[in-house]
Amino acid sequence: MEDLFSKRRSIRRFQERPVASEVLTDLLEAARMAPSWGNLQCWELVVVRAAEDKKTLAGLLSKKNPATKCMEMAPVVIGVCGNPLKSGYYNGQQVTRYQHWFLYDLGLISQNICLKAFELGLGSVIVGSFDHNAAEELLRIPAGLELVSLIPIGYPDHAPSAPSRRALGDFVHYDRFTESGT
Repeated sequence: MEDLFSKRRSIRRFQERPVASEVLTDLLEAARMAPSWGNLQCWELVVVRAAEDKKTLAGLLSKKNPATKCMEMAPVVIGVCGNPLKSGYYNGQQVTRYQHWFLYDLGLISQNICLKAFELGLGSVIVGSFDHNAAEELLRIPAGLELVSLIPIGYPDHAPSAPSRRALGDFVHYDRFTESGT
């Protein structure tokens, strides 16, 4: 299990190899099991496989976005959407301090997708810098939902090295927050 967390990387180059329907279903089942606020499951996923749509999405990424090429080349792109008035709300009233709690839930489902992709031998990267309005129009996202991220998925054609990580003592605080960490 430790390898799942320590070896997973953001992958931006994929082999020209399709993702089988059964593999995609396994991935989506893992997504379905993500926890959410009040188990309300505020998310909707759009699975994009059409080459022309992936090319259009690639054109909507911010300038110099390192994921531009992989958006077009990935066999599958998952659009992660959510209802901002569902998570963190009860009877239409915000009951959490943070009005955008749905972003937390979408982070949880995205993490499930990326970890399961790695377990299945796939690579993935979460992309958030793009023209959201144009992408929502392309993917026909209904009013009331927001497209938050795109996740290109495929078989990796490279193995990037691990990025540096902060030491536990730099961000873990016991009993009270202290400037020095632990």
